[in-house]
Parts: sequence; structure tokens; C-alpha cells
Amino acid sequence: MEQARLTRLRQLMGERNLQALLVTGGYNRRYMSGFTGSSGALLITADKAVLLSDFRYRTQAPQQAIHYEFVEHKPKLIETVKELLHDWKVAELGFEQQDVSYGTYAGYAEALPGVKLVPTGSLIEELRMVKDDAELAVMQEAAELADRTFEHMLGFLKPGLKESDVALELEFYMRRHGATSTSFETIVASGERSALPHGKASDRVLRSGEFVKLDFGAYYKGYCSDITRTVMLGKPTPKHREIYDIVLEAQLHTLDQIRPGMTGQQGDALARDVIAKYGYADFFGHGTGHGLGLEIHEAPRLSVTGDVVLKPGMTVTVEPGIYLPDFGGVRIEDDIVMTDTGMRRLTQSRKDFIIIE
Repeated sequence: MEQARLTRLRQLMGERNLQALLVTGGYNRRYMSGFTGSSGALLITADKAVLLSDFRYRTQAPQQAIHYEFVEHKPKLIETVKELLHDWKVAELGFEQQDVSYGTYAGYAEALPGVKLVPTGSLIEELRMVKDDAELAVMQEAAELADRTFEHMLGFLKPGLKESDVALELEFYMRRHGATSTSFETIVASGERSALPHGKASDRVLRSGEFVKLDFGAYYKGYCSDITRTVMLGKPTPKHREIYDIVLEAQLHTLDQIRPGMTGQQGDALARDVIAKYGYADFFGHGTGHGLGLEIHEAPRLSVTGDVVLKPGMTVTVEPGIYLPDFGGVRIEDDIVMTDTGMRRLTQSRKDFIIIE
């Protein structure tokens, strides 16, 4: 798996006439090598692949990064990079511009006189957008864990609980059933707080007659799931039903119509146009979805600025919403993978209008 990724990366490097690449981003390092340690970098050329890390990973690194030579770097990693580039007679080095701060870049420039530093943008992220079968298998398991968690929560939710109590139960359940951690800080927002798209769990007490929005995910074997469901505690008003039905229609329409070959902008419009048709355009202010995988937010994005063309193997969320200040909000979110002809849902939780008495 990592060998195939190395081959594809070298092809991209060749297309850009890039002699060497220093990979410092943690997610990219793991994706390319399989190494899960907290520190280190990859140095890759057309015929060399080295994992640089410190004493702590003398044993772990060679075991995990089997396609890389392990080199224990000096106190300053860039000093070892300098030596290797000199030995290999390489005078040009690409670096990940989205991971390297200006201060770090200045340190590179000082340590590597005579070496041309070339900023690279999203080389490995471009590869990461299309998931392989092994990745999709893990992401399916992460999604199934999120589904089981939601089913568990339907028997837990009731008036009188604090939002923070609900968040803890969500997180404990995922951890007890195999998750390393949560994919992100769990969102539990009830009543008027459900109108906050990213309303983190608070000490607010759940009451009858209001929405409860749950947005959570399991971080499992290095990959993320992300699901949102909105349920009703007690008797709904007509407004509760109205906005729920609109969001559900927008989400189902998007799932039905999204196709490879569309841009992220076109995918976004599938949901946005439905919500606008009912007069709620001003209350849907975020993108319809985002890519996910090793990170909870990665390319591509379903948004008004999304210019990436969707391809089979890309994984994205579909999560339209309506948020009414001082009343409440609804979001419904699933994880999907693009197929040759459409999409396949990874998350399968029910999304009918659930009323918990």
C-alpha cells in the first residue's frame, strides 16, 4: 500500500521536476509511510526514501515504515537532511508550504546554503483525496461505530440531562467500542443553541419541546467518521417539522443526484437550491460538505468555492442545515464515498423525524 503511494508521489514529483521532497506534516507522513509516531519527517527522491526520527522510535519506525530507511537524526533534523542531500548530490528540496512556518523556512534556508528550496502545495493531499480499498474498509468501520453510537443515544436522551452529559456518553460509548478518540470536539446543542452550527456541549439542560442536535465522529484506526442527527424532545411545533423536512429533502436530493464529474460547487448547489426554494437561503451559511479521512476536514469540499472535480474513491460529508436564531436549527449529515456512477453511504443511521417523549 505505502509502496504504491510512493510510486504515485514520485510520478507527481517527476511531473514537477522536483528532485527531493521533505514531508513534515504528520498526517502526510503517516499516509506515505505507515509510521504513527509523533515526530519525524520523510525525505524522498526518485530512488531514495528515508524516515528521519529520534531515539524514541528506533524500534517502532523500522517496523512500521518498511519501505523506508530509518535514520536517527541529529538534534536538529535539518542538519541530517543537509548531510543526506550532500551525499546524494541533490541541490533542490521541496517542502510542504502548508506545514512549514516562516520561521522554520528561514531555518531551512540558513542550514542549507546552495540548496534551492521549492514550496509545494498539496502534493500528497492530492493523492489522499482518492481513498484505496484498505482506507475505505477502515472508514466503513468508523462509520458503523458512529451509527451504533447514535442508536445507543436514542435510548439515553431525555429531558433533564445537560448537554455535557450527553457529550460524555457519546464519547464514552465510542471509546468503549474501539475508537481511539473522537474525530473532533463533540457538538451537542439543544433548544435555541441548536441554531449554532458548531455549538459545543454546554451545561444547558435539555428540555421538552426542543431540538437536540448531535454532531460527532469516531477516530478509529487513524481515520475519521462524522455524522449529525437532529432529534426532537417532546411535542414539536409546525416550525420544527417544517425546517426538519426541508433539510431532509435537501440532504436526500443531494445524495440522490451527486455524481462523479461534478465539481464541489455543483454538489453544494444540489442542497443549497432546495433550501433556497423554501425561502431559507439566508439560514444555511456553511458548505454542504467536506472531505474526510485521516483528518476530519480535508479536500475536496462541497461549497460555493469548491472547484475540485469529484472522482470515484473520494469521501465527503453531505450535511445541509437550517439555523434559526432564538428558535433552533437542524443539520443532517452522512459520510459518503463517490462511486463510478454516484455514491455509496458509509453512515446508515435513521433520519426520519425522531420524537423522544
